[in-house]
Amino acid sequence: MWQYTYLAINFFTIIICFIFSFHPKIKFYRHFKAFLLASIVTAIFFIAWDVWFTSNGVWWFNDKYLIGLRLFGLPIEELLFFICIPFSCVFTYFCLDKFFRLDWKPSVEKVFVIISIISCLILALIFKDKIYSFVTFLTTAISLIVLHFVLKANWIGKASFIYLVLMPGFLAVNGILTGTGLESPIVNYNPKDFIGFRILTIPIEDTVYGYEMILWNLFFFYKFKKNEQD
Repeated sequence: MWQYTYLAINFFTIIICFIFSFHPKIKFYRHFKAFLLASIVTAIFFIAWDVWFTSNGVWWFNDKYLIGLRLFGLPIEELLFFICIPFSCVFTYFCLDKFFRLDWKPSVEKVFVIISIISCLILALIFKDKIYSFVTFLTTAISLIVLHFVLKANWIGKASFIYLVLMPGFLAVNGILTGTGLESPIVNYNPKDFIGFRILTIPIEDTVYGYEMILWNLFFFYKFKKNEQD
């Protein structure tokens, strides 16, 4: 039964959100195509990142918790992760944005983005010898620059707040993946490649990695959703 652990994590992450997608007051199912396109486009970059890190031993997977199917050197469960996690996050964002006014003032959002960029760049510089830390902080800074100043995304503050709301769920899912409640982690990290500061068993970099991934999912979701309406 242990070999279904990672698969079960993906399933239970998405199933409730999927069911409520058909609620008559939500109707998220109308945007399944937009979400799927967004998640695929975003996943291309993150899967390439994942493949490179896995092949270079930055992290690796415990076969005890996997069904054994692999593609590009990654467990099939890891590939599903890039659909299931974003689905739950984008669905939650969609619902909260639909029923609540969560928009930030442009000036406040700009200050937040600038502080976030500077913080990420400083951390990337400080931990430049830690490949996971360096790549995560640097690409997040670049993503924020591109999204806010080039692509003019005006929802980053709102998305950041909702990501914070989602943090308990993130900690629960990622906690299990990194070993909370298990004899050994599903995902293992090379100690020399990350800072070493953890929330429970979760490397702090994972929270930033997840944040960057969700921002890009939301950007492409907005883009493809608009095309649907057009």
